[in-house]
Amino acid sequence: MQVSEIFFSIQGESTYVGMPCAFIRLAGCNLECGWCDTDYAKSVEGASDMSIDEILVEVKKLNTKLVEVTGGEPMVQADTVELTALLLDEGYEVLMETNGSVDMSPLDDRVVKVIDIKCPMSGHDGSFRMDNLGLINERDEVKFVIGDEADYEYAKRFMEENIQDRTLNVLFAPVRPDLTPSVLADWILRDGLHVRLQLQLHSYIWEEEGK
Repeated sequence: MQVSEIFFSIQGESTYVGMPCAFIRLAGCNLECGWCDTDYAKSVEGASDMSIDEILVEVKKLNTKLVEVTGGEPMVQADTVELTALLLDEGYEVLMETNGSVDMSPLDDRVVKVIDIKCPMSGHDGSFRMDNLGLINERDEVKFVIGDEADYEYAKRFMEENIQDRTLNVLFAPVRPDLTPSVLADWILRDGLHVRLQLQLHSYIWEEEGK
C-alpha cells in the first residue's frame, strides 16, 4: 500500500473529536478539491510502499484502540478493504474518511464511514456516488465542508433530500479562512438544522505550528 504517514494525535473532526487516535494516511486521491489541507497526500509521489502487516506493526506501537484510515482517498487503494477488516479483527474501532465517490460496498459494516460529500466550492460537487446512500448506517457520519452560502444551501438541500434518517451524525464544517464559523453557526440556527457545527480541533490546538 502507498502510505503518506502514520501518526498518533488527537482526533480533530467527526463526533470522535478530542479522542486520542492513530491515523493511517494513505497516499493518492481521485479528486482535486480547491481547499484541500493535505496536498502532500494527493499523489503517491514520496509515499512509503508498505504491506498491510507492516502497517499493523506500526499501529500497534501507538497506545490507542481508535484508528482512522484517511488520505488522500483511501478507497482508491484496493487493499484498504482488507486493511480495515484486519484492524477490526484486532479489536480496533475503525473510522474511515472517504469522499464517497468510490463504491463502498466492499467495506466491513463495522467500519465507521465519515463521508465528505463535496459542495460546489470544492470543484467536485456531484462526485458522490448516489448508490452509496444505501450503505450509510446510523453509526456513519456525513460531512459537508462549506465555503460560502451557496455551499451551505447545497449541503442543506442534499441532507434534506437524501440523508433523512439514515444517520443523525451530520457535520457542517466551515472552510478556513473563507467562512467565519460564527456565520455558519448563524445560518444553522436560523434554519433550525439538526446538524453539528464541526471545527477542526487540531488546527486550534497546534495553530502556531500550522498543523
